[in-house]
Amino acid sequence: MIGEILIYVVVAISALFITGFAVHMFIGGLVSPESEYQIITLACLVVAGVIGYMTWDVIQRRSGRK
Repeated sequence: MIGEILIYVVVAISALFITGFAVHMFIGGLVSPESEYQIITLACLVVAGVIGYMTWDVIQRRSGRK
């Protein structure tokens, strides 16, 4: 159980890092740095929300509620 949680945490952190880096590579230098940081923050929040939903779904399925 602890090993599985550790894997999920590592994957979530790496997904957020890759999302931020991908946004930086796509729009870095095209917009002002402030706008870039705002877009990176927005993209990471969306990805964090999706990761949170997937986590909630896994917990629901394992508890037998679905």
